[in-house]
Amino acid sequence: MNITWWGHATVAVADRGTTILTDPVLRNRLAHLQRRRGPRPVLDTAPDAVVISHLHGDHCDLPSLRILPRSTQIVAPRGAGAFLRSRLRREILEIADGESVEVGSLRVRAVPAAHDGRRNPSSRIRAAALGYVFEGTRTAWFGGDTGLFDDMKSFGPLDLALVPVWGWGWTLGAGHLDPAAAAEAMRIINPAQAVPIHWGTLWPVGCGRVRPDRFHRPGDEFAALTATAAPNTDVHVLAPGESLTVTA
Repeated sequence: MNITWWGHATVAVADRGTTILTDPVLRNRLAHLQRRRGPRPVLDTAPDAVVISHLHGDHCDLPSLRILPRSTQIVAPRGAGAFLRSRLRREILEIADGESVEVGSLRVRAVPAAHDGRRNPSSRIRAAALGYVFEGTRTAWFGGDTGLFDDMKSFGPLDLALVPVWGWGWTLGAGHLDPAAAAEAMRIINPAQAVPIHWGTLWPVGCGRVRPDRFHRPGDEFAALTATAAPNTDVHVLAPGESLTVTA
């Protein structure tokens, strides 16, 4: 299994000839988030499938989804289908916690996430937020956005955790993991390896002057805290565009 982190929550997971892309943001600007650290995602071939963790704009970016060919299956939380079909004019495969789908040579299992699934705080459009476990030659969990909860221990055993460790501003609201909480999640889940995601990629203009440490440090902070909280988990802090081959 090979993974490439393209920044924020966008990860390409490739295994046994199948590629799945998570929460794709394929452009350099996203509403008020106007700065991208690292390269814009470059896809050599179209992914076989995309998984959407929830409907927030930085995880369900409609212009990015419109770039993808119709041969790419879109998998989204149950309840999100009508919203996505009306805007993308294509088929959406809906899935709920505990259900699985086969994508090429991989099995994709939906797992819970502790996060608000509405499109925005005032929206009537809502669907439960999910994480996903990819099962192939190795097993990897993609967290999307989530807070801590005890049932995280049911995700494993895992070879890799793609764990969110921050966000896009200088503070975090409910339903997110900071580096300390993400390290505690590793203690609960106990994966063999972990890659911090959802940090240091997209920021509103001016935020770098307010708390630049929140733009640059969450990945290393997570690695240091995990070394104490979950010493059996090997953390790899990647820069956007970097890849990791997941070994046993």
